[in-house]
Amino acid sequence: MGPRTKSLLIDLFCMSLLAASAGAQQATKTSTVPPAFKEMQQVEDRWNDAVTKRDQYGLELVLAPQFIGISATGDVATRNQQIAQLLVKGAGPDSLEQKVVSVRFVGDVAIVNGTYVMSWKTDKGPVLEKGIFSHVFEHVRTNWLCLNSQRTVVAEDSKRAATPEKPKSKRSDAQLPVHIPLVYKGPQSTQPPPQPGTDQPPQ
Repeated sequence: MGPRTKSLLIDLFCMSLLAASAGAQQATKTSTVPPAFKEMQQVEDRWNDAVTKRDQYGLELVLAPQFIGISATGDVATRNQQIAQLLVKGAGPDSLEQKVVSVRFVGDVAIVNGTYVMSWKTDKGPVLEKGIFSHVFEHVRTNWLCLNSQRTVVAEDSKRAATPEKPKSKRSDAQLPVHIPLVYKGPQSTQPPPQPGTDQPPQ
């Protein structure tokens, strides 16, 4: 992910948080929550509970049989694969929290965007992933079932066990070579090397 793309995602994440905050303030003033937000947040809450409690039946009531989920790393999973993760110890997230930011209805289809926080444990310690999601739901009988889910990670925090600090080596007084970030990264770089005797990148 390039710096510009990452910056755009962070901006989008911040805008989502501001929109959620503004919506919460407006709801507080009017003492009412838009029915669409309330209804779809309840669906997202059932999804959260099913994942956190590893409730197979609960997840079946949220995901459509033809569900396709695309994770923040680009992994594609079906409904059965999502449910199977709940039954494998150590697989899948330990907790999930999804907050609705926007809702659009097109007939019996609802497009929900929002923010999420997901946590799980690894050999190196717990990991906390924050990002934005887009869910497409279909209204079937009396339930909303998710057809498609896509996540984009914005921030990931890892808490690893502390390791002993390595002793610092004695620094030489000799002049070190100059490194120009993002300009020349060695023989495999597509950029030409700097001209001998100059610190400036080639024009």
